[in-house]
Amino acid sequence: MTDNRNMLTAIVLSALVLIGWSFLAPRFLPTATPPTTHIVDGEPLPQPTASPGGSPATPAVAATKSRAEVLGSTPRVKITTPSLTGSLNLKGARIDDLLLVRQRETIDPASAPVRLFSPQGAPHSYFASFGWLAGAGSPGIATPTADTPWQASSRLLSPGHPVTLSWTNPTGQKFEQIVAVDGGYLFTVTQKITNGGAGPVTLAPDGLVSRADPSRDMSSWTTHIGPVGVYDGAANYDVTFASLNGEGPGFFSRIFGSSAKVGTTSYQANSAWLGFTDKYWLAALAPAGPAPISASLRKGAGGYQADYASIPVTLAPGQAASSATRLFAGAKEKIWLDKYEAAGITKLTKSIDWGWFEWFMRPIFWLLSWLFHATGNFGVAIICLTLIVRTIMFPIADKSFRSMAAMRRVQPKMKTLQDRHKDDKPRLQQEMLKLYQEEKVNPAGGCLPVLIQIPVFYALYKVLMVSVEMRHQPFALWIKDLSAHDPMTPVNLFGLLHFTPPAMLAVGVLPIIMGVTMWMQFKLNPQQPDPVQQQIFSIMPVMMTVIMAPFAAGLLLYWCVSNILTILQQKWLYHRYDLERAPEPAKA
Repeated sequence: MTDNRNMLTAIVLSALVLIGWSFLAPRFLPTATPPTTHIVDGEPLPQPTASPGGSPATPAVAATKSRAEVLGSTPRVKITTPSLTGSLNLKGARIDDLLLVRQRETIDPASAPVRLFSPQGAPHSYFASFGWLAGAGSPGIATPTADTPWQASSRLLSPGHPVTLSWTNPTGQKFEQIVAVDGGYLFTVTQKITNGGAGPVTLAPDGLVSRADPSRDMSSWTTHIGPVGVYDGAANYDVTFASLNGEGPGFFSRIFGSSAKVGTTSYQANSAWLGFTDKYWLAALAPAGPAPISASLRKGAGGYQADYASIPVTLAPGQAASSATRLFAGAKEKIWLDKYEAAGITKLTKSIDWGWFEWFMRPIFWLLSWLFHATGNFGVAIICLTLIVRTIMFPIADKSFRSMAAMRRVQPKMKTLQDRHKDDKPRLQQEMLKLYQEEKVNPAGGCLPVLIQIPVFYALYKVLMVSVEMRHQPFALWIKDLSAHDPMTPVNLFGLLHFTPPAMLAVGVLPIIMGVTMWMQFKLNPQQPDPVQQQIFSIMPVMMTVIMAPFAAGLLLYWCVSNILTILQQKWLYHRYDLERAPEPAKA
């Protein structure tokens, strides 16, 4: 009867964990990126491309024309760099057509490059533009608008070959935009105005990034997706698409005290930048220099907007003034973020939401990146990282496994005490404590390696989740994308049956290996004295197999290799400890 009750208790607790995890995980620990492969007849094939550019299927403002029609309806300057291709719209001087040439929609090399910017009026509009606001005392001055036809000095914008856009209004003020681009993802736009009129004018340079849709990437408590910026020396992750929509903070935001405002967020700052971030992509404005700006994140009729305005300047007839703004538009590759941060864009690397373990994540990222470039395979780099972590932790593991070996050795004595005092729990606890002291055994000693690995595991989880460098990286065999979950599952006989099982049931090979190796670990550990704990530990490998199935294959690869190394380490250390503890043979 007692055994049945213990089993029932263990099953109920396990079910509560599974149900609770399914509710909490999307908020706290989002799973892997959407699958990039599916298995057919045992072979991994690329998934069909979904909606391009990382935007949801339903735009905030309905598109009136196809993208090709919109692009062909206005004169344009071609943009060509090693990282980007696209065009600049001469109607309104908008950078509204950008593709990331090194990033593909799927793992298929022939798939389309990821689209970041798209022109207004086309699906998933997303663009940047720059202009001037007429200040007080200049109400009659015409400034450039979205319909202004600009003249270009060249029809090609490329690294080392900037393009000058110019337009003169009816009262004699000449506006210019000198647009330059580097080999990465940075545009530098120098806005210049020359007052050729008869009287003084007051104007303020401004700029904006506008997107019609929220990101299709999931924002969570651990990973921020949406409006982002750095001002007053700190990154602000509190503003979300939901808060700009006028929605109040969610359940978890209220628990953790989010300071997100509802509606438009405005601020004034020096050396600031602002824009929108997806999981892997960023579009951000960074006015050059320490001059203060007025900035805002808002939602309007055309979608979501990040904008700024500089301090107004007054120009007498014949005078000229200029200001520069940098636009980052591309993948959040850390090598470029570091370079631009060193060039003066304050804390641009904060566009990656590193989280609480940033101090630990950055070294893990650096080490993984170095191992990847040294080995040429990101899966091999993860295996090497696992070996390095286990080597560093060996002295702690040695002490821990010695403690567990001692626990195994005193198991018969503990069993005797349990049988002797089964009806007197307080006495049993006293006798067991006395036994631990006499045998110099620490029952909690085996927990230390697990606790120390938690920061490593979480740091690797975050690196795999937020680093574009890990996106679409293959390992071997059927694992073609370590940032997505394992697609090979026995539920459909490893793809021989042509159906895709539900996500809850699609338990892949790597999660199964992880569960089996976890079960083997538990079998090597000392048996728990509490029957309920015994039942929970017997169910836990199955439970963790289901829980971890949707996570990135790279994370599971780390866990599997770590489990295998732990099993080998345990067997060797147990054997060595038993030899050390064996009594010496009696002398003749």
